[in-house]
Amino acid sequence: MATIVDANPASELGSDAERLAFAREVLRVECMAVWGVRDRLDASIVRAADVIHQSRGGVMVTGMGKAGLVGQKLAATLASTGTAAFPLHPAEAVHGDLGRVRVGDVVVALSQSGETDELLRLLPALKQIGATLVAITERAGSSLGRAADVCVAMGAVEEACPLGLAPSASTTALMAVGDALALLVSRMRGFTAEDFARYHPGGSLGRRLSRVEEVMRTGRQLRRARPHETVREVFVRHSGPRRRAGAVLVDDERGLLLGIFTDSDLARLFERRREDELDRPIGEVMTHNPVRIELGATIAEAIERLQARKLSELPVVDGEGRLAGMIDLTDLIGLIPPELED
Repeated sequence: MATIVDANPASELGSDAERLAFAREVLRVECMAVWGVRDRLDASIVRAADVIHQSRGGVMVTGMGKAGLVGQKLAATLASTGTAAFPLHPAEAVHGDLGRVRVGDVVVALSQSGETDELLRLLPALKQIGATLVAITERAGSSLGRAADVCVAMGAVEEACPLGLAPSASTTALMAVGDALALLVSRMRGFTAEDFARYHPGGSLGRRLSRVEEVMRTGRQLRRARPHETVREVFVRHSGPRRRAGAVLVDDERGLLLGIFTDSDLARLFERRREDELDRPIGEVMTHNPVRIELGATIAEAIERLQARKLSELPVVDGEGRLAGMIDLTDLIGLIPPELED
């Protein structure tokens, strides 16, 4: 069977077992590459993180070819974890895009060899602009490494490519070092889950970390009642075309939440042949002191509370217990754990 170091491109992998073994060997080589870089990593990555953390400017990430693609990912990771970062293509940079770089900015340059011509051509201009250069490369003694203010040297990496040519393990290691740098800077910034939600409002995780007031029902979307009103009066008053809420929220003249009466409660009156209670005050048949959540809580906390009590509606109150809105289970589709949907 051909091995990962077999340089013969005509070598055949005849069986599925041989092909699977080859694929697994690629992963082994790449894992070992990352582990080797991990052992060689030194305080230079801390200095690089300090430079980015202390900078009052932005971060430009540049690289050519596969390293450039890794750089795009690093820029995205930095941006999503609290650092203003942007990719900068080195070939475009020497044709005008260097105008994006300002004094005080940090430029992170990625090159396995440290001898990439397109990157080296940027160095005089970056020095003239007054940007700080951080290099991530194989050797500190390379042209790029020597020119950098801080050089994170990964050391030599064996490629997973059988020909030893296509960047594979080296780009995996480069990406891992980039992640280590970005997450170290994020940790130094004290980046929180709330910060993450601010930068990820479109993702399900970001929505789970947003606040209940962003999705709760308010105003005419609520069915509210005073405790002395009869059940029939309340449901007649709230009939008509509107967004349907599955519960009536009972509060007093000050707006303090007293209780809740749900559609399920109404169905149980009919199931138990207690229709006469429709003409009794809702305050007598409601659930007193219902489970609630305060303004400022996250949607994830609301989901957990709904799940723990198997509820479909969750009143939202302010710090003094006054009714502010309601979370309805149907408003959380896509954010609800599978066990809550059962």
